[in-house]
Amino acid sequence: MPLDNPFASGPSSESWSCNVKKTYKICCLPGDGIGPEIIAEGKKVLAAVGKRYGVDFKCEDALIGGAAIDACGDPLPEETLAAARASDAVLLASVGGPKWDSTDPAAPRPEQGLLRIRKELGLYTNLRPVQIFAALADASTLRPEVIDGVDMMIVRELTGGLYFGKRERFYDEPGAGTAGAPGQRAYDTLEYREYEIERIARQAFEAARKRRGKVSSVDKANVLETSRMWREIVHRIGAAEYPDVELEDVLVDNAAMQLISRPADFDVVVTENMFGDILSDEAAQITGSLGMLASASLGDGVALYEPSHGSAPDIAGQGIANPLAQILSVEMMLRYSFNMGEAADAVRVAVTAVLDEGWRTRDIADAATPVDRILGTAAMGDEVAKRI
Repeated sequence: MPLDNPFASGPSSESWSCNVKKTYKICCLPGDGIGPEIIAEGKKVLAAVGKRYGVDFKCEDALIGGAAIDACGDPLPEETLAAARASDAVLLASVGGPKWDSTDPAAPRPEQGLLRIRKELGLYTNLRPVQIFAALADASTLRPEVIDGVDMMIVRELTGGLYFGKRERFYDEPGAGTAGAPGQRAYDTLEYREYEIERIARQAFEAARKRRGKVSSVDKANVLETSRMWREIVHRIGAAEYPDVELEDVLVDNAAMQLISRPADFDVVVTENMFGDILSDEAAQITGSLGMLASASLGDGVALYEPSHGSAPDIAGQGIANPLAQILSVEMMLRYSFNMGEAADAVRVAVTAVLDEGWRTRDIADAATPVDRILGTAAMGDEVAKRI
């Protein structure tokens, strides 16, 4: 079921005069691994949307992640950041891979580029819809009656918490090793400010108002002071501004269990950065494939859209990667950044039709899938694009 934009206001772009051709500038970040292959299919779908709805999408590539490290030693070059700021939206494919893994804390890492672009663009809200495509229901490891009706939105805070707190590692620290010998010591700081919690709570409540009217706030208030503050602020915002929305508190360990045992009971799940990172991947697995799930990172300016999966370096360059999460990221971009709800619906309908007709990429095929129904990356993009 297509999702309404919980934050957009004003008329849809589809209501403008057909004599006016709207132009949008998109900063495309292919990144690493399968990134260049799948982002090409996202562009293909954008071209089909543009042709049908009279919109010109100007896509310009820029470097991020490992590719940027290789080119200039920086996972987020200033040229990329400038291009992102000058665009109407950012479409990211994937970053990272074992090529750039290092235990040296001073070595640049691809993921630093992703974290920094989120911070620099003020992208404090990550939306990850988790829904079941009927044609892929059997791919889930959960029983059909458990996943029936699953339709949740995970709202993750993106710019605070452990990922952005002060961190340090010490070597040859007296007493840190075995039997009192010198050894290593490290720490990471989990920190939040009041306004960071207020704004993510409002995003969650606004989303819930346009869905089924329920927010599940996930924390660890029985242990962490940041979580106690989180719970207090979320309740204050809910009581004062959203009395029509049901609010429940769920401890993060219990939430991990409940996502498996009763996933259909969740509507909007809101949580801090690290908890959201973990729980959103768990929720994604309910659908049977990370290759089907998109995400949107929003703030007060340019938004960023990306698939939920990684760079899959083991299959990079083989033309077999699943591009559907990238294409569904395009759907979210149309919906949230460009307010093109009808076009977004058309992309969702096209993806659903392709799956209903039995077309699969290797990662979502099963033993019953005929060999002639298993497509490569580009062929899957073609199937979706021609239905728009």
